[in-house]
Amino acid sequence: MNVVLEVGTKNYVDDLLSIKKALSHMESLVGSYNGYALSEPSSKFGWTFFKLSFKPNLQNGIEKKFSDMIVKYEWNDQPQKFAKFMTDYFISRGCDVKIKISD
Repeated sequence: MNVVLEVGTKNYVDDLLSIKKALSHMESLVGSYNGYALSEPSSKFGWTFFKLSFKPNLQNGIEKKFSDMIVKYEWNDQPQKFAKFMTDYFISRGCDVKIKISD
């Protein structure tokens, strides 16, 4: 299952740049390029929201390379664990974002 995350930020321009840099770094680590797509942003109440969808090659590469870290998250299903891992990854790379699985 391909994971689609809904990303919320209060500083869209800076956080988008940080997210793209973080994803570029992740693509280099797992050897998968052009592995994600971003939707058009929408704004509400001072927040900007957009969707980040992972293509199978990038998502599978992340899940394999970081399986030992992802498995430690205390969620029952794999998509939630993946979303939490990516949230922590983005925060560690300087992105001040809130992330949830998109419906």
